[in-house]
Parts: sequence; structure tokens; C-alpha cells
Amino acid sequence: MRDNRRVSFRKVVLFLCVAVACIAQGDWQTIADLPGVDWQGLTGARKALALKIIRTTTCSCGCDMKVAECRMKDHTCANSRKLANTVTKEIAAGKTEAVVRADLKKIAVEPAPVLDDPVKISVAGDPVRGPAGARVTVVEFSDFQCPYCSVAVGETKVLMRQFPNDVRLVFKQFPLDDHTDAEFGAEAALAAQAQGKFWEMHDLMYAGYPNLSRATVLGYARKLGLDVARFTAELDGHKYRARVQAEEQEGEDAGVGGTPTFFLNGKKYNETFTASSVAPLVRKELR
Repeated sequence: MRDNRRVSFRKVVLFLCVAVACIAQGDWQTIADLPGVDWQGLTGARKALALKIIRTTTCSCGCDMKVAECRMKDHTCANSRKLANTVTKEIAAGKTEAVVRADLKKIAVEPAPVLDDPVKISVAGDPVRGPAGARVTVVEFSDFQCPYCSVAVGETKVLMRQFPNDVRLVFKQFPLDDHTDAEFGAEAALAAQAQGKFWEMHDLMYAGYPNLSRATVLGYARKLGLDVARFTAELDGHKYRARVQAEEQEGEDAGVGGTPTFFLNGKKYNETFTASSVAPLVRKELR
């Protein structure tokens, strides 16, 4: 999710998610960069004011936490993300604290929709799983070093098994700034796509989460039978960096605030992605 800009494997991932959340719980009153919050245009006194409001306003999701606390403890909360980004946008626009707080009260009484209004997202040239004629297109903006994204991989596969003829999955790159090797992973995935092995590389990188070292990724390339010389040259030359950046911008324009973010036929899904929660929405789209 560009934040601020930007035993089994499953058990290990869930453990890491809990660990991250536990570490984050003590930071919300002091940390200056909150997950899923766009600070563009805010520095110095204006950012300090925005943080003050976010740290002292109660989230409208019913958790009884402050917005900043909810952002740190529950990155999937659409309410806290909407409230926090309203604050940053309005402070950046020059609104006073009193006006911003009044606007937050109005927003707080509005229930967050499960699906937003549809937006146009281009999928030309993007890696796709599922039939081309599927009636439901799920677009995922994701990061190869995001623990929540690694958990979502299994959920998307379950959903597609449930709807083998009606759902296709499109993958978009959205590496986060605070994940040191995420952009490298995004470029590596696109280099693999150029040789017809995107999903194979995708599965290997998520199975090996969070290790995206150069040696590890080159090992994956050899395992997949890629032309390693070409693969390495494209990575070293950052052949796909512009495309990664373009997809990040596309995500931001569509309202992506964190990873993973999913769109169902162009409608942003505002809750945690699980096959059981999304399946009814797919059925509704099919009707």
C-alpha cells in the first residue's frame, strides 16, 4: 500500500503479522509516518498539526481507538484511513484545525462502504490469472515484502477455485517505501513476466517471504529456467522501474492507501480480503 507516499508457512506469516502489530502498538503516539496515510505537501508545522488531530480524534469504526492508533493496529480499517487522509488533505489545503475537526464529525457518521464506486483501471499488459472472458475482474495492488499480501495469496487462490470460469485476477505492482527490497522484487517479477514466468516467480517470492535478496531471486530465476543473463541485465538496467512507478501512481489515483488493495470490477474493496467475504460480492456482480 505505498504507506506515506507512498510448523506451516501460513502459521509463520500469521506470527509475523502479529509481531508487526505488537511492535506497532507502542508507536502510534510518536511515529510520524502512519500506514496508508498520504503526507504529500505536508511538512513542519502543518504535518505536526495533522498528526495532533489524527492522534486525538476517535476512529469511527467502533474500536474506541484514536485514528492514529487504529491505523497502526489495524491497517485494513477503511474508517481510520479515510479520516486520516481527510485530515492531511484538508490541512495541506490550508483549512484550520476547527474546520477539519468539524468535517471529521460529519464523516464519522457515514458508514464506510464495503465497495467504493467503480473507477477505471487499465489492465493492458498486466499479468492475469483466470479466463480472459471472466465476468469479474479482481485487480490486486500488492507488495512482495508485505506480510498481509503474502497471506492474501492463498485467499485469492481459494476464490478463483470457487469461480474458475467467472473470476480473473490481475496483479499490479505497489512496493512500499519502508520495505527495502520490495521495489527490487517488483522489477524482478516484471523481468520474469517478460520471459513468460510471472506467476511462477510471484509464487516463489511469496513462498520465500520476506527474503528478496538478490542471490535468492537469481536462484529463483535459475530454478524457473529463465535466461539468467537477460534477467540480470534487465534488473541491473532497471528496465521495468518506470512501469513499477506508473503502476504505483495508478494505484494512488485509484485510492490505494496500503497493500494489499483489491478492486472488484473497478470497485475498491475496503475490508480484509478473504475468499469467504468476497465470494458473496462476486455472486452479486455475476447477477
